Amino acid sequence: MAALGRLGRALLRAGRAAPAGGGGRRGVRALRRSPVRVLPPQKERGAAAEAQRSPREPPPPPPPAVERSSAGAGLWYEKAEPGDRRLGKVVTIAKSKKFRDHHGKVLLEGHRLIKDALEAGAVLQTLFFSTVGHLKELPEAGLKGANLVKVKFEDIKTWSDLVTPQGLIGIFSKPSHAKMSYPAAQLTSSLPLLLICDNIRDPGNLGTILRAAAGAGCEKVLLTKGCVDPWEPKVLRAGMGAHFRLPVITNLDWESLPKNLPAGIQVCVADNKDPGARAESMSEGSRAGGAGSTPGNLRPPVKSQPKAAPEREDEEGEASACIPELATQYYYQDWPRPPVALVIGGETHGLSPEALQLAASTGGKRLVIPVVPGVDSLNSAMAAGIVLFEGKRQLLQRHKQEDERQKFPVVG
Repeated sequence: MAALGRLGRALLRAGRAAPAGGGGRRGVRALRRSPVRVLPPQKERGAAAEAQRSPREPPPPPPPAVERSSAGAGLWYEKAEPGDRRLGKVVTIAKSKKFRDHHGKVLLEGHRLIKDALEAGAVLQTLFFSTVGHLKELPEAGLKGANLVKVKFEDIKTWSDLVTPQGLIGIFSKPSHAKMSYPAAQLTSSLPLLLICDNIRDPGNLGTILRAAAGAGCEKVLLTKGCVDPWEPKVLRAGMGAHFRLPVITNLDWESLPKNLPAGIQVCVADNKDPGARAESMSEGSRAGGAGSTPGNLRPPVKSQPKAAPEREDEEGEASACIPELATQYYYQDWPRPPVALVIGGETHGLSPEALQLAASTGGKRLVIPVVPGVDSLNSAMAAGIVLFEGKRQLLQRHKQEDERQKFPVVG
């Protein structure tokens, strides 16, 4: 009652203080409450919003459906709804070298490649698959923690680079050779044989070269600046999992490359140099990273001591770097002195002067594959395979001979 009395007296004072002309009524109206809107239930609100939406406005996408995978305990996958554009967006971006370098992600496609990557310890971020059966064929430990998205096979086929898509596309963190776990069989078969790729720009050639290096048992592969990105999809397809079988060290300049070589290594170069040619023909430069034409009579190569050839003027009139002269021999003659490295140059620009200088500083040689006269040169990937497997044969033979000498020492 006291409170009502105070309120009444306040209203009376407000009415007296208001000027004539109805100000008091305005004061009373100011105390009136505005009506409060009562929201209808959620179902009615959705129906009302649907009725008010413009016919041209597309409906909002439904929430993603999450289902439990039957591939194994603890695996969950998300089922993409129709119109989901994530697959196309991710694939388009991941194919960009700029994106791969900036975000540190690579795209792998196909069961074999993804399985090899998971077994080597590569980190899977997102996996797009068409059937749950694909998950059963992959290491379950590598799938845990990844975002698994089930999409239609037609969607994968649209964005796939394969002629016959397998229904698997994975986005991985860019692998680091220092953190990979390479197969035990590869490690036990490794030889003191290294491969240096000098300006290999064709993706198919580089992938095939990496595959040959893994098959020959190379210790590691070094890629100089100017080589194509080994994580490009075409290189990955041609490599057939070689990226996850031996270390591939990329983007090296010639100043830092020796730091990745063991002490006392001999560096040889695969070249198309005619073994019987004169020394001054060195100024014509090298062609492919393989072998080229040889003299009709396969006479023994003339060995020469390493020395610097005179400087020459190139097409722009600028003096080129000094190109050292190396001893030249056929690839099937004895050349690997472990540890040994082989340099393969690109088909367009051939061997760089830096490669020849490195070979000369280590007592290396030019290795030539004899071909029929008139044939220009071999494909760089084919030449790499021929020379690497011959190097493997000679190293294994040398190792066998050393074992026999230890078992049956010669008594003087």
